[in-house]
Amino acid sequence: MPNWSNIDTVLLDMDGTLLDLHFDNHFWLEVIPHQLAKQQQIPLQQAREQMAARYEAVQGQIQWYCLDYWQQQLQLPIMTLKREIQHLISIRDDAKVFLQALKNSGKELILLTNAHRDSLSLKVERTELDRYLDKLVSTHDYGVSKEHQSLWQQVQSDLGFDKKRTLFVDDSAAVLDAAKRFGINHLLAVANPDSKQPHKPLAGYENVTDYRDILPA
Repeated sequence: MPNWSNIDTVLLDMDGTLLDLHFDNHFWLEVIPHQLAKQQQIPLQQAREQMAARYEAVQGQIQWYCLDYWQQQLQLPIMTLKREIQHLISIRDDAKVFLQALKNSGKELILLTNAHRDSLSLKVERTELDRYLDKLVSTHDYGVSKEHQSLWQQVQSDLGFDKKRTLFVDDSAAVLDAAKRFGINHLLAVANPDSKQPHKPLAGYENVTDYRDILPA
């Protein structure tokens, strides 16, 4: 249980933290390899292997999250393909209650996502997530992802939050590690980002699987 009396600002990741990661996993691990196989007329397994290598090459970099980059690299209509499966975009069952409780308790709520602005817009359109949040920040506005210290320095300078009185919630160990190095005092890992996958607690962090268990009084 976070000590809510010591927290003024809550920084929240989006995909896997507030939204079910199933949409993104299905898109990048199923839709894209199938489209690539069809486009290049190669076996699906070969397309999967090609994409796995491409993902690994830019993992943790802003390109990994950049729809413009993938559209240029793959020559595929990324946003059109996303919209074709947009019915899979969903907010976590426990997220609305959590966000409303934080809002009611007077916390500043800031979305801090590596998602591209076009992806963010589509997800806000589908979930109305923005109604709970004070600010929505995409790291693409800074040209560097949450895995890097320069992003944290710029965001903290712009938003002016107190590192010691801030909680950051994310489902990525690499991102949580970066936040910890920067000095964010309160960190929380999401152990069940994808509703279709088994729970995967992140070592070294407090983990949550249901936000209803940690609501501020």
